[in-house]
Amino acid sequence: MTKVKLTWWVVGALLATGCAADGADSDPLDGADDAFATGGKDDVFGIADKTPDACSVLRLAREGDYDLLDDDVKLNRIAVDHIVEARDDRFLVDLADLDSVKFVGKAAFKALLKYARSHAEWACGTQSVQLLGTNDFHGNLKPPAGSSGRIITVPAVPGVPGVPAVTVDAGGAEALATHLAALRATNPNTVMVAAGDVIGATPLLSALFHDEPTIESMNAMGLQIAGVGNHEFDEGSDELLRMAYGGCHPVDGCFGGDGFDGATFSYLGANVIDTATNETLLPPYEIKAFRAARVAFIGLTLEGTPLVTTVSGVAGLEFTDEIETVNALVPELKAQGVETIVVLLHEGGKATGLYSECVGVSGPVFDIARGFDAEVDVVVAGHTNAAHICDIDGKLVTSAASFGRLVTDIDLTIDEVTGEIVTRSARNVIVTRDVAKDPVQTALIARYDALAAPLANRVIGSASGDLTKATSLPGETTMGNAIADAQLAATAAATEGGAAIAFMNPGGVRTEILAATISGGEAVGQITYGEAFAVQPFSNTLVTMHLTGAQLDALLEQQWTLQTDGTEKAMMLSVSRGFTYTWDQAAPRGARVSNLRLAGAAIDPAASYRVACNSFLADGGDGFAAFKLGTARQGGAVDVDAFDAYVRAASPLAVPALDRITRLN
Repeated sequence: MTKVKLTWWVVGALLATGCAADGADSDPLDGADDAFATGGKDDVFGIADKTPDACSVLRLAREGDYDLLDDDVKLNRIAVDHIVEARDDRFLVDLADLDSVKFVGKAAFKALLKYARSHAEWACGTQSVQLLGTNDFHGNLKPPAGSSGRIITVPAVPGVPGVPAVTVDAGGAEALATHLAALRATNPNTVMVAAGDVIGATPLLSALFHDEPTIESMNAMGLQIAGVGNHEFDEGSDELLRMAYGGCHPVDGCFGGDGFDGATFSYLGANVIDTATNETLLPPYEIKAFRAARVAFIGLTLEGTPLVTTVSGVAGLEFTDEIETVNALVPELKAQGVETIVVLLHEGGKATGLYSECVGVSGPVFDIARGFDAEVDVVVAGHTNAAHICDIDGKLVTSAASFGRLVTDIDLTIDEVTGEIVTRSARNVIVTRDVAKDPVQTALIARYDALAAPLANRVIGSASGDLTKATSLPGETTMGNAIADAQLAATAAATEGGAAIAFMNPGGVRTEILAATISGGEAVGQITYGEAFAVQPFSNTLVTMHLTGAQLDALLEQQWTLQTDGTEKAMMLSVSRGFTYTWDQAAPRGARVSNLRLAGAAIDPAASYRVACNSFLADGGDGFAAFKLGTARQGGAVDVDAFDAYVRAASPLAVPALDRITRLN
């Protein structure tokens, strides 16, 4: 009788596998060097990557449970152990990746292929994936009021007076959650995403609690991935990280005595670099798998975030070019088996069409989309509160207005074999309020309402009429003028010399104060602190400074800028009473402003004038770099406190006349 001497590791392997049946894997240690992947020296099966056979084999290796691989596929148990261990660490991208798993070689591949071919459930086909997109929610847990809470469904008829646009009331967390649930029910492969400004510039109900209510609301709605927006940085990077990962506020502690766990969704920031580490502050992307189909989500904010955010908010951070950032990530993603790429970009443009159209569009987001690598498939945009569904150079570019009034329903059909999109469509769905209120959102709002009510419902005064954001032809609004007057009143007695002129940026005027709106049981015409806060939710401080007459002229010329797409953007500052000027639309940029006057006297270019603005503008926000030239700076009150004091002193507050700016042509 011939004796066979077995080494200890062969004995162990035979015992562990039970000597695999049917000769499925006669070599108990099927070596990793026996390459079977296409392009290898032993391409004996003629199976190439991105073919149905390759896809089904990889699916089986990735998704098959231990007992199936061991008992049914009849792999060597050691090979099963290593497959399971490998897929726990990474996604098995292709045949070469599977072949690189220790103890997986020709025999294992043959068994996987045989089993996959004989079991139809492992065949690859297509996957239907639904994305539900939002942007610029800004913590609007309650339905937004006025024009901020409506969507135009039929436009006004140009030149036909008395035929207004048809609108529908929209928004509010209770309705948004209900619509999302209904949409999600149509497809089990659904991902809810957001393109920035989930928080920041929020109404009092959220802002009073440092936006924790909004994070909790989004958690309950099932938000899964959010790119950061500029307003995520309103309170600085440390506070953003607290929103993402939890913890009590460093000053105010935990509200209601309980802790704050942070977002259950992923915050992404591919182009936000922590200069102390030279690493991204937040993860740059996230990949989700739908069987064999992989979808990557890249999140980023506009490169110009420092221009529209306070200096303290972006301290220690660098914001890189959007196109360069995304394109540099494409090869990295493709190496991980990703062929479908969705960008959550907090940058936008303009649109003149209805909410699901692509009419009259212009602005940075469309130029950026054209610059993205062709591998990018979808761009969910935000920032400018536009609403559109566009095809830009083969990329779906969407935006869902703001404040939760719309949800973008994006439907993709992805070929599992190639990973590519074979069909796609999108529509913006109006978040109508004629649906059942989501009970979880109702309870959340009620809880924070009870905590906020004593402050929010406090009546601070009244107004003689509506203070609105409706813009006159020269560029004035009654709400903006009232704020500028309030800031002038608050800084007129500054110790470095009282301000004579105050300026307010239009982007900082978040909503209107309407006499008929009752927010907390007040009488018609009365103004509550909550209503005042909603107009200016940033908690900017007031700053006074000296500017020369020439610098004032240069400042006003900066109201018009040329965009990258060649169009012109106007951002008209509100000015305080007593200051007037004229501008000419027909004149070239940089030479439009004239006849600057203060209390009727001409502004002297060489003289110095004391001016006031909020801290955002004082740091050159919204591109008004001339403010940075101001000297003898002095800090002042918080802007909403200044408005509070002004309303108290002036009640009933007269609606300001729109007579401070004159336009020619």
